[in-house]
Amino acid sequence: MLAGIAVSGFGGISYVLLYQSKAQNLDLEIQERLLREATIPKPSTAWQSLEESRNLFFTENFTSNALVYVLNHDQTIIYQSVNWEKDLNPNLSFPPQPSLPKDFLNNPRRPAPSMMNRDIQRRPFKAQQLQELTNLSPLTTIKTTNGYWRLGTASSPFVQMAIAVNLEVIDQEMALIRNIFVLLIPATLVIVMAGAWWLSSNALGSVQKITNTLKKVTAKGLDQRVSINDLDTEFFELVNVFNQMMARLERSFQQASRFSGDAAHELKTPLAILQGELEQAMQNAPAGSPQQQTFGRLLDEIRRLSSITRKLLLLSLADAGQMKLQTQTIDFSELVLELTEDIELMAPELNLQLKLARNLKLKGDRQLIIQVLQNLITNAIKYNIPNGFIAIETFQNQHHIIFKISNSSNGLKGGDRQRVFERFQRGDASHNRKVEGFGLGLSLSREIARAHGGNLKLEPTTKLVVFTLTLPTLLN
Repeated sequence: MLAGIAVSGFGGISYVLLYQSKAQNLDLEIQERLLREATIPKPSTAWQSLEESRNLFFTENFTSNALVYVLNHDQTIIYQSVNWEKDLNPNLSFPPQPSLPKDFLNNPRRPAPSMMNRDIQRRPFKAQQLQELTNLSPLTTIKTTNGYWRLGTASSPFVQMAIAVNLEVIDQEMALIRNIFVLLIPATLVIVMAGAWWLSSNALGSVQKITNTLKKVTAKGLDQRVSINDLDTEFFELVNVFNQMMARLERSFQQASRFSGDAAHELKTPLAILQGELEQAMQNAPAGSPQQQTFGRLLDEIRRLSSITRKLLLLSLADAGQMKLQTQTIDFSELVLELTEDIELMAPELNLQLKLARNLKLKGDRQLIIQVLQNLITNAIKYNIPNGFIAIETFQNQHHIIFKISNSSNGLKGGDRQRVFERFQRGDASHNRKVEGFGLGLSLSREIARAHGGNLKLEPTTKLVVFTLTLPTLLN
């Protein structure tokens, strides 16, 4: 766009300057012809012959576009071009007509009028003196039915003279220049655009490499690096800094993932021992005694810790891309039907709406798939409203099985929607255990779905809460 503005502006300014230059040259030629012809007296027969040799006034380019009008000192017409009245016929305003100097009139050697022209040609100083006496009016532009004319008038001691030239002569010459500009400007812009595209493509090639690498960076793709081969020298430092940053991120992420996995793994054994000891102590305590109730509460906390540990271990394996699936063929329709039967027992006050497709089969880890479905169903029950509903729909879409579960609710705020898959994020903002859970279920469910080649997402609704689980079919 900038190149187009610059080239177009240059072309427009050049066109105007050329036009003005030609107009100035025309004005100078008109004035020159007025001074030359008006100051040299001629007999009437000489003026009448001008129609046959109009190039006496102008060059060949202006021959057919010049009109001449000449008055004698007594305001009689000495000469008038044939088309003067037809093409022009303006209201002429001549400057005052000067008189000859007395020394010129009293010169005893002054020849007769018929010989005066030849005498002046023999004595150039007389012609120069007469030109100094000639009065020229400023040139004007007039408009007629035949176009625009440039008009100049002059008055000498012998005659009053007007010359008009049709500006079409300039327009004809400028038409060729205009056509050249019309062809050259687009061609120049195409060349500029092609050159700019080529230069920018080469300059941004390294940036595009970095961009393509960044698109591949995920929690499981921190090993991405940008090759420094075939890079411009200006990008060496940028690429080195980027690769060093990716190395630090990969190292830090691996340390954090390994720590959470190792910590969860190390906690499994002592928690299992504590759970066994508490179960045995609970059995040995007197029935209904305060000791048995205390052991029961401690056992519940141990079970919660064990559940958190198992989920953290699964999440750490998922982050490291090491979640191992015990794949088998699963009848997804039958599995969903079995889990929905538990909803009536857990929440009989809720209205259950089912729309289940038959013969939906997939290949995956049965226990992990059950865990995902249980998490979604449990959340739909926990975060429902009194006398609300739960709607479950399953169907097959091309090569994927879709499990959609929606429940009535008071709605989720914008911030809660964005953080719903964050770890330890719970709908109960106070985290005071009014609602059971640890805030790991949805995050773990999404990682399990992705490990199976699917996904879990929250639909953008207002009042309802709708989760969509996508899993590949057995055909994939």
